[in-house]
Amino acid sequence: MSGKDTALRAEHEALGATMTSFAGWHMPLHYGSQLAEHRAVREAAGLFDLSHMGTVWVDGPGAGAFLDHAVVGSISTLEVGRAKYTLLCTPEGGIVDDLIVYRVGVDRFLTVPNAANTVTVLAELGERVAGFDARVTDATEETALLAVQGPRAVETVTALADGPVEDLRYYSARSAVVAGHAVLLARTGYTGEDGFEILVPGDDAVAVWRALLDAGGESGLVPAGLAARDSLRLEAALPLYGHELGRDVDPFTVGLGGIVGLRRKTADFVGRAALERIRDSHENREPGRRVLVGLAGQGRRAARQGAPVLVGEEEVGVVTSGLPSPTLGHPIALAVVDRGVAEVGTALAVDVRGRREAFTVVERPFYRRP
Repeated sequence: MSGKDTALRAEHEALGATMTSFAGWHMPLHYGSQLAEHRAVREAAGLFDLSHMGTVWVDGPGAGAFLDHAVVGSISTLEVGRAKYTLLCTPEGGIVDDLIVYRVGVDRFLTVPNAANTVTVLAELGERVAGFDARVTDATEETALLAVQGPRAVETVTALADGPVEDLRYYSARSAVVAGHAVLLARTGYTGEDGFEILVPGDDAVAVWRALLDAGGESGLVPAGLAARDSLRLEAALPLYGHELGRDVDPFTVGLGGIVGLRRKTADFVGRAALERIRDSHENREPGRRVLVGLAGQGRRAARQGAPVLVGEEEVGVVTSGLPSPTLGHPIALAVVDRGVAEVGTALAVDVRGRREAFTVVERPFYRRP
């Protein structure tokens, strides 16, 4: 199995992880039972290695103005210590990637692209930075990213931190010391639970990983792999690049029009003109425009990506993600469908490997933490 190793490869193998190749990296798929890892995150806590995600720094006096131009949403107005979910779009309004941007200093920002898109994002930012007093630096391979997610995440990280962490607001980040190592501690995640993402130099990753496992062991924390991460994010109805998002998908189709900020943002960012036209076509309910919905299955067979959504014999959409929900006990899916069948409560069918299965449009997210 070819690919890059994170700093924690040996740790995963020592824990008995089943490894897989993902976006050019060797990553743990699960450590035994995906279902047990999923439930641990919902009931206690899970520890994830996310070091395959990109770590891209943007520095310089013009960094804020550059990011206002490069991505949607106003980045230059972020307070130091806050984070923002945003999109890097094509000039035609498609989605190159979804990112989280952290402002860690007046002229210093951290962007975290998806693992499969880091090279593409670096190339796009490298082109778009021309004319701005800013630098784009890739630190992915020398940096580790760990995530502690779940209702016991606060107590786990508190046990190792140099100060209180409960006061760190959602979508905020600050420098901290965890298990004796300097880190960037962020109150963010991708599971639908409370938790933290911890950016640490690769050389310190093993020590921090082991300390977190030890600190959380008594409260039920377990290591968790990519399989549980996917089922957790789907229950929370969080989009995934290559499923809900892509260059052929615009933000308004998948319910992300609100973060584009066309009415608030004055900067002429890449894709603005196209996104204004797309927004208007959605608002005017022009024929052919589809929207993202949540589907709940009435039976036991799960719909998978690419499955046709049907009304009678007419295809009215396509599934973008689908799995059996470990928490809810029935199949769930995200699908892009015609507006006319997108209302909550609408009964639809999905072609699951040649057999029609009953699904109903439901509110998103499927799961909300108590």
